[in-house]
Amino acid sequence: MAKRVFLIVLDSFGIGEAPDAAEFGDSGSNTLAAVLSYSDAPFTNLARMGLLSIDGENDARITAYKRAQQCLPPPIGSYGRVRELSRGKDSTVGHWEMCGIISEAPQPTYPNGFPDKILNQIKQITGRDILCNRPYSGTDVIRDYGDEHVATGSLIVYTSADSVLQVAAHEDVIPVDELYRICGGIREIMTDDNAVGRVIARPFTGTSGNYTRTPRRHDFSLPAPSSTALDALKVEGFDVISIGKISDLFAGRGITETYPTHGNTEGIARIKEMMNRDFTGLCFANLVDFDMLYGHRNNIEGYALAMHEFDSALGDIISSLKDDDLLMITADHGCDPSTASTDHSRECIPLLMFGDNHRVAHNLGELIGFGNISDYVINALMERREPHIYEPETDSHKTVPSDIMSYVDLTNLKVTATKKDIETLITKAVSEGCASVCIPPCFVPEAKQISAGRIAICTVIGFPNGYQTTAAKLFEAADACDNGASEIDMVINTCFLKSHLTAQVQNEIELIAQVVHDKGAILKVIIETCNLSRDEISDMCKIVSESGADFIKTSTGFGSEGATVENVRLMAEECSGNIRIKAAGGIRTRDTAAAMIEAGASRIGASKLGD
Repeated sequence: MAKRVFLIVLDSFGIGEAPDAAEFGDSGSNTLAAVLSYSDAPFTNLARMGLLSIDGENDARITAYKRAQQCLPPPIGSYGRVRELSRGKDSTVGHWEMCGIISEAPQPTYPNGFPDKILNQIKQITGRDILCNRPYSGTDVIRDYGDEHVATGSLIVYTSADSVLQVAAHEDVIPVDELYRICGGIREIMTDDNAVGRVIARPFTGTSGNYTRTPRRHDFSLPAPSSTALDALKVEGFDVISIGKISDLFAGRGITETYPTHGNTEGIARIKEMMNRDFTGLCFANLVDFDMLYGHRNNIEGYALAMHEFDSALGDIISSLKDDDLLMITADHGCDPSTASTDHSRECIPLLMFGDNHRVAHNLGELIGFGNISDYVINALMERREPHIYEPETDSHKTVPSDIMSYVDLTNLKVTATKKDIETLITKAVSEGCASVCIPPCFVPEAKQISAGRIAICTVIGFPNGYQTTAAKLFEAADACDNGASEIDMVINTCFLKSHLTAQVQNEIELIAQVVHDKGAILKVIIETCNLSRDEISDMCKIVSESGADFIKTSTGFGSEGATVENVRLMAEECSGNIRIKAAGGIRTRDTAAAMIEAGASRIGASKLGD
């Protein structure tokens, strides 16, 4: 279960047309492809998060970029594309769906300006005339209407392709607080068919020919029509921290702390600050410059450079994550800067996750609905991992020093083993008072029924070579526990060890130990000593001691040599903490088993003892 979730929205960073893009006039739009077309400079950390491994990235610009890379780093977490269900392509609708609300109709837009009824109401509540009243660039509108506004005090009212009503005013003519009051009043009249997503206050300063927008923009958003995931988290007592325009998009609902920003650089700095702060819940950030400064202005270069700024910061963000943190990176819509349009584009969005429960490469494919994002957030923060109750109770077996068989995991891992063989093995192990039976994973459900709680069930994963991916081993381990195995014997990735990738070896053991322990089972780590040098055995003892596993095991029984007294003694000297030793492979007599126990083993893996 995660303590903190960091959800970062790269505003407008779509990754290719949605299936219904043609209905929105956006066929062929691909913001990611446009950004990658600018240069071949690597996005190292976004690639690590899986951005360049998502299914469906078939745009020629993306494939050309990938070919130009000397090395694309493999993903470290979960990655996929997400398709929007709501009938809209703006920030409000996108963020609402992200938090559980599907909008059946797009919010109203005004390509020909606002109707007289709305204008008359604005004049009535403000006592001011209106200038412009049509779609306009925010910088162009103050250039073209600024002088008249300063001379008359009239409001500059304009819109865009988004569902917005924007009011620009010089701070010396209409103080910012008064502009906020004006926009708050306009928000109240923009209802029903005219319920725009946002009424935006746009203050500016300067003199004729040199007017400049100030960072004191404020959005007055339409309240969501029902409760969102943010409301649910707040009710449950979680912190819900807004960075950027998140609070505005939700009209402040479901938010416990708000940190407005003046752009990406400040937003990134705020995220880093929060990573050094203790809280429990969600830090929800929007980096708006991608959309506001570059997407809407068809500025490919600016968009690409801003993405590189974020990619550089992402390395620090990843390295700052704690064990119980979850990092999520996504978007809210597209805004392809390479098309003729300056409007948002109907695109799928990326979902990249790393951290709690997402620490191995996993392709999510295409997820239907932005609501999947809040599902991941809520599940991460509120999930309860209830351990299984095994019969007999996990690790409850007691050895008897005078009885060698009480140390034994009686084993049948033959590729020709039958269900009848497993039944015979269980009967024999129970009669001999063994610690467990170690059997193929496919027979665990049957063994659970046959044993009826009389003996622990042990099985193997990554067996016998250990070079499966960590994701495959994690699935095997969880599946085996769910089927009834309370002891898991896992083979290390010797290929990684021989390649000096010891961090990956240890990370895999730690991840599997966590999954196994969450299920209420124990983990034994098989290092296959016959393939290792003395120094490598010592290294593995240290790694396993630090990994959270319960046992280190000598062998699979399928290698060129099994357990030796010398290696067991070495392992007993090198292991620390509570790590116990299981000797296995080639132990066919009680005397040999006794010698292993004397050398330091507390479990014996054998198929022939007791005959």
